[in-house]
Amino acid sequence: MSPQPHDPEGPREILRALGVDSTAELAGAGHPVPLPSRLAVGDLAWSSVGAASLVAATIAGSGRVTLDPDRIALAYASERYGALDGTPPIAFAPLSGFFRAADGWVRTHGNYPHHARALRGALGLPDDAGAEAAAAALACMPADISVQAITSRGGIAAAVLPEHPEVDAALRSDPLGRISPLGAARPRALTPGRAVPLAGVRVLDLTRVIAGPVATRTLALLGADVLRVDSPHLPEIAWQHLDTGHGKRSALLDLADAFDRARFDALAAQADVIVLGYRPDGLTRLGLSPADLAARHPGILIAQLSAWGAADRRGFDSIVQAASGIAWIESRDGSTPGALPAQALDHSAGYLLATAVMALLLRREAEGGSWLAETSLRRVAAELLGMPRADEPATFTPVDPAPHTQTFDVEGTAVTTVGPAVSFEGGPGEFAAPRPWGRDEPAWAARE
Repeated sequence: MSPQPHDPEGPREILRALGVDSTAELAGAGHPVPLPSRLAVGDLAWSSVGAASLVAATIAGSGRVTLDPDRIALAYASERYGALDGTPPIAFAPLSGFFRAADGWVRTHGNYPHHARALRGALGLPDDAGAEAAAAALACMPADISVQAITSRGGIAAAVLPEHPEVDAALRSDPLGRISPLGAARPRALTPGRAVPLAGVRVLDLTRVIAGPVATRTLALLGADVLRVDSPHLPEIAWQHLDTGHGKRSALLDLADAFDRARFDALAAQADVIVLGYRPDGLTRLGLSPADLAARHPGILIAQLSAWGAADRRGFDSIVQAASGIAWIESRDGSTPGALPAQALDHSAGYLLATAVMALLLRREAEGGSWLAETSLRRVAAELLGMPRADEPATFTPVDPAPHTQTFDVEGTAVTTVGPAVSFEGGPGEFAAPRPWGRDEPAWAARE
């Protein structure tokens, strides 16, 4: 099957829904994003990166956006092309994957140690049990019973389900990126430079894994001062942070501790944007719901990402693929579930959220106010499922990653990562180096 060119209006439709009318010209390399799938993954990636590039160009006053489809594909599958001292990372731990159940299939996620412990505990397995033991235990249980047992202990799992078009249609009745007012505030002017359109913008990053960090990495690329804050009780996967930590600083604060909470509140009082990636009930318990933050900090812009939207459940890209029907659509033989050629829900959500943040910066400059932008992996999945699809994946010539990667020395470790997919004339062409996780002071950089 021959790949078809992407819809040139896709990125502009995203921007128009966010209230942005960009006059920048959008150009590409003349071929589709090489992400082979029955679903329109390449189109989704093109539109998501294109929208972020166009709004960045609008803020910078640039007249031309040129996208590289090969760079976009590599960026979406960055875990396959990165390396630490020349060794590629392990993208999925042994307890992350598809497992047969007594009546179907389940998909689990055990990359983080606490999720792996919860999964083993739910299945009655010892602390050192691996994939074979998990497979044996899951094969004896109905899918819904095993999922309930795992999730009730704080683990991550989903039954592999068929597509439900009526559910997806209902989800698509809401915007891909929902914008809501949170209160009144005075306008705040932007002070963009051509290569750094977000110069002077302070972003407090409370996200983990891929989607949220991709959003804030994009904002850092464009000149924002991004400070990521994590709990010291939830360690991050080192390579994962280095793959999405470019240009950011990273600090540790325990928000249940009074002293650390006071330091966090001081940071929030000086922030322009707060990006949230934790479940809504956890944010509410900490007084960090969008409404709470806007009440304390008029003029704040909140960007909120979740796995499931209104449903307060834990989840990752692979889990949403399984539960939404994507895994069966991507099956090679119709009997074993498959997966998209990249963590496309995560990456698309990240670029879409960064786009929404930039759209809100423009709106706040013009109108003032506090604002909320929201999207979810499940909403992105519904968008993908509503796009045209093919009977079989298109065939692409393999891309040479060498011209598209950067290597940094991070405390003696050679960190190789894919370069930025977002691009516009006069804009930054490379990432700044990532910083080690949790090594920075919880303080803003001085504004120049």
